[in-house]
Amino acid sequence: MSTESVPSPKPQANSEYAQRIDWVIDYLRGNLDRQVGLAELASVACFSEFHFHRMFRAVSGETLKNFTNRLRLKKAARLLRYSEQSLTDIALDCGFSSSATFSRAFRAGYDTSPRQYRKSGEIKKSKICKELFPEDEYGLSMSAEEKRAAFPVRLIDIPERQVAYIRVTNAFEMDRVLTAFKTLIEWAKSQDIFSEGILFGMTVDDPHVTPKHLYRYEVCLASSFPFECMEGMSKLKMPAMRYAVIKVSGDLHKVATAWDYLYRDWLITSAYEPEHAPALEVFLDKESAMDWSHFELELCLPVRKHAEMRS
Repeated sequence: MSTESVPSPKPQANSEYAQRIDWVIDYLRGNLDRQVGLAELASVACFSEFHFHRMFRAVSGETLKNFTNRLRLKKAARLLRYSEQSLTDIALDCGFSSSATFSRAFRAGYDTSPRQYRKSGEIKKSKICKELFPEDEYGLSMSAEEKRAAFPVRLIDIPERQVAYIRVTNAFEMDRVLTAFKTLIEWAKSQDIFSEGILFGMTVDDPHVTPKHLYRYEVCLASSFPFECMEGMSKLKMPAMRYAVIKVSGDLHKVATAWDYLYRDWLITSAYEPEHAPALEVFLDKESAMDWSHFELELCLPVRKHAEMRS
């Protein structure tokens, strides 16, 4: 792991400024394959170019350079683990000028080379991973055959939809996430869109490589009816996409087991690779979304065929 220090959590930002930086973050996530200029990002946020860097750091807790580099490395780590793309293609896909530049940045960030990471499937010196996911917490004792029987995978196509969301930072503090769910549910009921809406969470960051206090989770509700977001919420348009879906009923350990099976067993033997989009956790029993002792979920991994990735 890099010894570079990570920023401390920032006080709650002004909601308008926070929303503007959310726009920038969403824009960056969709344009990691190219260099996005300062003027372009400042325009997205409706900030002056002269003040944009300071505003971004004040709200996000990171410099724009560090934040963008971290997004690129996270995308690269995902492609290394779950795709067959060459190192050069991954480098260009993630906005690096060459495979050599990419390799240097990856080693500086994760203390291992891209080739070593692809071969081992893990970042061996990641204190983050060890801290957040000690092996005895998983309880993943099921055999591959048992997982396959317990977690049948189906492919579904979900159309474009409008989504209201609350972005939670330092999301390993469960109270933060539960508060966001409570706020979103109460708002959706006041808008009369809760009963028909789809309630879900999006894992924006890879918990294996993201500092604990920077880990983000988005609490979301998709609706086919028009709505107005309240203060502290944002709106985005999710594009139509294909998902590999597993239904799971159980506690956090079973949810972790299902995710593990979907990524490590099903995906690597399928004809699919992950899209560069967040995975979803859809709450089937919306009224019980605040009860985290038991879950009724559909785990949705965005995918596309291998040939589409290389074309």
